[in-house]
Amino acid sequence: ELLSGACGAEIIGINLRDTSGGNIKIIKDLLFEHKVIFFRNQDITHQEQIDLSKCFGPIEKHAYVKGLPEYPEILRIVKEPFEKNNWGENWHSDVSYNPEPTLAVILKSVEIPPIGGDTMFANMELAWETLDEKIKNKVKDKKALHSSLGAAFFVDNYKGMEARDTNLEEYSNEHPIVRTHPETGKKILYVNWTYTKSIVGIDKKESDDLLTKIFKHQERLELTCRFKWTKNAVAIWDNR
Repeated sequence: ELLSGACGAEIIGINLRDTSGGNIKIIKDLLFEHKVIFFRNQDITHQEQIDLSKCFGPIEKHAYVKGLPEYPEILRIVKEPFEKNNWGENWHSDVSYNPEPTLAVILKSVEIPPIGGDTMFANMELAWETLDEKIKNKVKDKKALHSSLGAAFFVDNYKGMEARDTNLEEYSNEHPIVRTHPETGKKILYVNWTYTKSIVGIDKKESDDLLTKIFKHQERLELTCRFKWTKNAVAIWDNR
């Protein structure tokens, strides 16, 4: 079932405990087609989530947030009742400050609020296709700087989550503003509000102006989908 005309599909009839080659191929094909896919009633264990994740490639540990004691690759996303900010409330590609984009992210719901808590996703392939041609021409051969300082907000504002023993020194990398998806060959707009700080090779004012226009374009509703969580739902998204 499609969630919108832009991206996102809720998949029925697949058991995420099944990590056989045939099942994983189906999941990957659906992921590359829809950008983000959702599965309900998937009561997978931590180990089963790890096993599923390994089917997509090496598992990464978050640089600034501690994972579970026995499963350090898994983060608990915790929002306490008194906290006003939302985890990941600003548009972003996860850890885009790393040297290479993370292939996929797998998120499972454990406890959910009775109201709200939805997650939105945006299609960056479609964002590039529909971007103003003048902006396209200005940025198509440029790189942008992605900085880990965008993670400071998360570390500082969520008391139910534990930061790693670090002073959050800046860690940054440059990436092409327009990437080519390694599986589909499609062009992708690879900048985001949270971690992208500047366009390399142009002055700050022009960089800020261009990025602001791009960020506003990326969040247009017609480029997005919205998912309402239920207990034991799982989302898998292409983070590239």
